[in-house]
Amino acid sequence: MKVIYEGKEVELEDGANGFALMKKADEENKKKDIAYKVDDEEFDLSAPLPEGKEVSFIRIGSPEAFEILNHSTSHLMAEAIRHLYPEAKFGFGPAIEEGFYYDVDFGDAVIKEEDLPKIEAEMKRLAKEENKFVRKEVSAAEAMEVFKDNPYKQELIKEHAAEGISLYTQGSFTDLCKGIHLPSTSYIKHFKLLSLAGAYWRGDSKNKQLTRIYGTSWWTAEELASYLEILEKRKKNDHRRLGKELGLFFISDYGPGFPFFLPNGMKLKNALLDYWHEVHRRHGYLEIETPTMLSRELWETSGHWDHYKENMYTTKIDDKDFAIKPMNCPGAILSYKNSLHSYKELPIRYAELGHVHRHEASGALNGLFRVRSFTQDDAHIFLREDQIEGEVGEIISLLDEVYAKFGLTYEIVLSTRPEKDYIGTVEFWDKAEKALGKACLDAKHPYKVNPGDGAFYGPKLDFKLKDSMGRTWQCGTIQLDLNLPHRFACTYIDERGEKKEPVMLHRVAFGSIERFLAIITENYGGAFPTWLSPIQVDIIPVNPLVHGDYAGKIQQELFAKGVRVRLLSEDEKLGYRLRQSIVQKTPVSIVIGDKEVAAGEVNVRRFGEEKGKSLPYPEFLASLLKEITERK
Repeated sequence: MKVIYEGKEVELEDGANGFALMKKADEENKKKDIAYKVDDEEFDLSAPLPEGKEVSFIRIGSPEAFEILNHSTSHLMAEAIRHLYPEAKFGFGPAIEEGFYYDVDFGDAVIKEEDLPKIEAEMKRLAKEENKFVRKEVSAAEAMEVFKDNPYKQELIKEHAAEGISLYTQGSFTDLCKGIHLPSTSYIKHFKLLSLAGAYWRGDSKNKQLTRIYGTSWWTAEELASYLEILEKRKKNDHRRLGKELGLFFISDYGPGFPFFLPNGMKLKNALLDYWHEVHRRHGYLEIETPTMLSRELWETSGHWDHYKENMYTTKIDDKDFAIKPMNCPGAILSYKNSLHSYKELPIRYAELGHVHRHEASGALNGLFRVRSFTQDDAHIFLREDQIEGEVGEIISLLDEVYAKFGLTYEIVLSTRPEKDYIGTVEFWDKAEKALGKACLDAKHPYKVNPGDGAFYGPKLDFKLKDSMGRTWQCGTIQLDLNLPHRFACTYIDERGEKKEPVMLHRVAFGSIERFLAIITENYGGAFPTWLSPIQVDIIPVNPLVHGDYAGKIQQELFAKGVRVRLLSEDEKLGYRLRQSIVQKTPVSIVIGDKEVAAGEVNVRRFGEEKGKSLPYPEFLASLLKEITERK
């Protein structure tokens, strides 16, 4: 048989597997190759190679290899748990972005964080046995027999019986799994079990709560140590802790999931919204505001009543059903339909800071990351088909500007037409997907394709942000929609004088203002840039009785120029007041003593710097205002 590897034909014995190809054509990487790919489909090295196909290896260091390592480590953990807790039953055990987890029903046994080192020790012992991961294809009946004592696996077998069932065995442990896995457990050396959590089976609160064990696995000890350091930094930068320390927000038991913003939090939020307004004005958006509560008929027309009602807050007014809006789209469409439009007007860009409410499960609530009430920085753009590519390019330009302002990089994922139950023609989908992809490339942004994951009403681009601690966040999105304009009979008059349906783009930049505030609070560790900081300048007179007049004069002038300034003149020692400014992470502190009063200067200390620098006050003022105005 022949396969193609690195552009060359390789002759192999019939039925040869990945190991055979590696030995013949890639001997130098034999310790790095852990699986192979054909047409983006992954296979174990032990799997037979397909005749005549192009084959590439998955090597240690790649994202695919990291996922395979962590998936395999989850199986090793399950084997260790089975040894230590023979009655345990297993649910899901996938790899996730930074590691893995397994949902386990421990029966009557109670597992605590203190038990994790014991499980780790057993995993290390088993890894040294260097057991192979062996795949076996079985019938649904055979699989049901293997897992006759595990209702969770049986449920999955019944659901996937038509797709074919595969099992993986390493040592004494067998799991229901599609794969792919490492050649053996010998590759698993550097891992850590991190935490426990409760998790309802399949995420349904009506089901039994299982114990979820999180862990992470890396190729080297250095990588593991570095990752654990990042986790410590994340704990330190937790926005819930910083929110309390900096007086930004709180959530009351009287309203779980409904955040309260304190004065400092409102200063931060308003600074962000001022920037939002300015950017959208420059990019040609028209700001609107739509009602928070609208009638059932509207939500039936939009489809939300049938598909999203369980997540909506509803009430009756004058014996009619109403719902608080979970999203802003229908309101934007009614705004568009309020007047007639010509093809010459398009695109029309409506932007809205809409306050939306969604009923999230109580167990999913997490500070500002997951709330029940939030401000969505929505935009709905009505345009012609021929304008899609240009408008998407314009949106990418806006998102580039916004994310760069916060030092956030991103990747783009294009989700394409589902296999079935989509609306519109294949030709339109192909054209729209091509336009989205070309707009990315024209903006010099490569993108990944997520085949078949578009919504039924159109393809989309998702922007995956990366923060300073290596985490990925889904914030921005551009979603093409053929459905809602059709449902609401939206039209414009084309060049022939005929009515035609517009295309609509849904677009967010921050996504949720609250969630974005949480992200940047953690990204900056609470030490915000001057333009964004709740308090921009602290004025600290050495002796308030002697230097207070000069300090007060500066405070008044800065306040008059719009600077968020605070005068720390209370009857406390200078060191205490300096420490107060540092704890509050104020970006600029100015100390005023005899020298500064006499010379008309200020001693400027930046957050994170040990020493201050004396500057003439007018020079300091000009520099500060420039920094704030330009949002450096």
